[in-house]
Amino acid sequence: MKKLRLYLDTSVFNFALANDVPAEREVTLNLLEEVKKGKYDVFISEVVIREINRAPEAKARSLAALINELDLGDLHINNDSLGLAKKYIEAGIIPVKYEDDALHIAVASVNNLDAIVSWNFAHIVKLKTKREVIGINIINGYKEIEICSPPEVIE
Repeated sequence: MKKLRLYLDTSVFNFALANDVPAEREVTLNLLEEVKKGKYDVFISEVVIREINRAPEAKARSLAALINELDLGDLHINNDSLGLAKKYIEAGIIPVKYEDDALHIAVASVNNLDAIVSWNFAHIVKLKTKREVIGINIINGYKEIEICSPPEVIE
């Protein structure tokens, strides 16, 4: 059976270090353990790296170390992903202020991944976003992408 191709946004790595939400941290660590075991083909993008670099220095170092432990594919922002992210924003799916959230989804979509995994329930993992992203993707020649939280992924 073909492995799922997953995109992990920055929130997943943040929750792996979040001591104030033990249940979510445990689920995240379980997901990352499955990633280490090679259960999925997993990717991040330069958006994740950029967001990590905005964190306070000690946290950024911890996040970078966590990412370096994993065998992750690195996806780049290109004109297609920029254009698709702009369409999500123009359609009112993602607020312009949160362009990076639109870029996470667009990079995963343009690269034909199966799902984006996120703890961001404000702009990414919510019914409106899931439904409207599918519509924009189909109109623009991209396949449907699943948007889910870590508990929906782990076995």
